[in-house]
Amino acid sequence: MDVGKRITDYRQARGWTVNRLANLAGVSQSYLRELELGNKQPTVEYLGYICDALGVSLAEFFAAEEKVSPLERAVRALTPEQQEALVHLIHTMQK
Repeated sequence: MDVGKRITDYRQARGWTVNRLANLAGVSQSYLRELELGNKQPTVEYLGYICDALGVSLAEFFAAEEKVSPLERAVRALTPEQQEALVHLIHTMQK
């Protein structure tokens, strides 16, 4: 698995800059850029910070992509606030 590409994919799906994710995760922008380029590999600790900022668990981050449906992938790409709004919309539609 290309960890850097996964980070980039999650970040871009949210429309975030490297700087924004770095700030949310509490890591330097240069460190995050090196991860995304594949020049460095994160420790579990730092990957945990990045996953927390992205709103995904480490298990979700490492989940095999082929096991995830397109709908699940789209929902995971949403911010936590967008996911909450989606749940509210679904509940509204079910009434």
